[in-house]
Amino acid sequence: MKKANSNANEFKPFISADKIIPEMTFTSILLGIILAVVFGAANAYLGLKVGMTVSASIPAAVISMGLIRVILKRDSILENNLVQTIGSAGESLAAGAIFTLPAIFMWIKEGKDAHISFLAIAVVTIAGGLLGILFMIPLRTALIVKEHETIPYPEGTACAEVLIAGETGGSAASIVFSGLGIASIYKFFSEGLTIFPQSVSFSIKKYKGSAIGGDLLPALLGVGYICGLKIASYMFAGGVLAWFVLMPLLSLFGGNAIIAPGSTPISQCDPFLLWKNYIKYIGAGAVAAGGIISLAKSTPLIIRTFVDNIASLKNTSSSDNSLRTNRDLSIKFIGIAVVVICAVLLLTPGLPFNIPTLILILVFGFFFATVSSRMVGLVGSSNNPVSGMAIATLLVSSFALKEAGNAGINGMVAAIMIGTVVCIIAAIAGDTSQDLKTGYIVGATPRTQQIGEFIGVIASGLAITGVLYLLDKAWGFGSKELAAPQAGLMKVVVEGVMSNNLPWTLVFIGISIAVVFEILGLPVLPIAIGLYLPITTSTPIVLGGLVRYFVEKRAAKKNEEAKEEVVTNGILYSSGLIAGEGLVGIILAIFQIIPVKGYSNFAEYIALQSRFANSSNSTLRFISNIFASDILGIITFLLLTLSLVAFCHKKKHN
Repeated sequence: MKKANSNANEFKPFISADKIIPEMTFTSILLGIILAVVFGAANAYLGLKVGMTVSASIPAAVISMGLIRVILKRDSILENNLVQTIGSAGESLAAGAIFTLPAIFMWIKEGKDAHISFLAIAVVTIAGGLLGILFMIPLRTALIVKEHETIPYPEGTACAEVLIAGETGGSAASIVFSGLGIASIYKFFSEGLTIFPQSVSFSIKKYKGSAIGGDLLPALLGVGYICGLKIASYMFAGGVLAWFVLMPLLSLFGGNAIIAPGSTPISQCDPFLLWKNYIKYIGAGAVAAGGIISLAKSTPLIIRTFVDNIASLKNTSSSDNSLRTNRDLSIKFIGIAVVVICAVLLLTPGLPFNIPTLILILVFGFFFATVSSRMVGLVGSSNNPVSGMAIATLLVSSFALKEAGNAGINGMVAAIMIGTVVCIIAAIAGDTSQDLKTGYIVGATPRTQQIGEFIGVIASGLAITGVLYLLDKAWGFGSKELAAPQAGLMKVVVEGVMSNNLPWTLVFIGISIAVVFEILGLPVLPIAIGLYLPITTSTPIVLGGLVRYFVEKRAAKKNEEAKEEVVTNGILYSSGLIAGEGLVGIILAIFQIIPVKGYSNFAEYIALQSRFANSSNSTLRFISNIFASDILGIITFLLLTLSLVAFCHKKKHN
């Protein structure tokens, strides 16, 4: 520790503490808010689609450099850093919100007497984000400064390197925007105009119960590239286990039996109905077990981290706050802000909080915030067991509410609300620590960054709340369009504790499968997620992973610099694909709820106007059928895949 401290004292940031350059400006705040809303909304859509989100820090930094340096002709690395600080908050907030809140919408759709308002969701989402930032701030000196050499914070360090290498910002930003534009056009033609299908599937008649196919979506291709072949393959393996082992076994032995929770004889169930009635519960058990196993394996580190963090707080008062790079928001401000937020949670109409539940939130929230802040520095944000923390919180809160006599739908909603706040706290605390690490390296003012985090949370919190309502109105959570896998899992956990009416046999089969994977030394969560989701989701993801594997392997034959360049280009283009599809998906959701006379909605109207299926001309009908064919959808998606390969090899022009 002493070595780390001494090294930290010798560390010189890129912009020295005595140098004053533009940082919090109108431009940086406006761009940051726009990116927070864009990436927050896009990640909310992606997370509800496939159960995961992607980091927005580096894409936000790259876009910021492209706009500020190239278009606006401004040259301040601290402005760029503040833009990515504000912009990246949306992704973490989205992750916490979409993991839990859609469960309440699902209960409403099921006819349960649950209620949720826009105000309630906005308050819960923003409050969780603000608490996560406030709980992390006192840890900055201990974790970011004094342990600079011992805690790497991989994403934060990588983002700092991108900012420092700002001369490449214009070229790199063009790659992100290219991905965004191509994905937007692709999504609009496939889903908006239905020129070609966005999903294909093929049942295998001689292997009853099985099927293969793919959701031909730009975001899934991008997710696969960013995750890499290893993780993508684990997800695909889970899909193969479900669709080529478990479901054929159900068809083989089920016969004409009607087995709960299904209401149709198994012999009459197509593969997707088998997945919906049975495999989802097996997958939920596997994902829950995977989250708990991940949390259990991290327990020694969690306890040690918490103890170290609390101990290190005693030494933070010795820091020199006269330096610009040492100025944090004061402890007094933090204390007052926490009290005000608790009062808002307590007094907001429609929120099921009282003093005991707020104490539960503060205890779990502070504990998991301190754990998350350090763990992401050691293992990276993608390995932070946020879902396991959320499950642990839901189990404790559900049992506590049930024992207090609140086991009905009100208790279930209260448990989800508690879990939402804690889940967001953990996610935002990790994101804040990565951003503060970036700021420490480039020489930002911590207090300015912390205010920027507040701005990002408030802006993206309002946007994500609107997106949740919009997507639920357009398609509904738990539907084929928006599976909301993580929220479905949280719903299963709460219902299991409160009402004990779940198909526990199926859930325990999933738990047992997860235990087997753990014994074999395989990563449980990626396989479990693949088991939970339709195989049509995993197929394009593994294709994206294959693209990264082959372009990386080919570039590595030249030199390490060429390999790093193709990987970075692919990640930037993939981030654009994800953002583009998410934004157009939200626009199309708006079309889904706009009524048009003679049509169910505006989306149906524009889709039919772009097709010739109802034409009296046989030639036009033939053309329409060609456009609607699965083959055309596959060809178009392969062309999109080739565009990813092409942009991986795009040369930078400084």
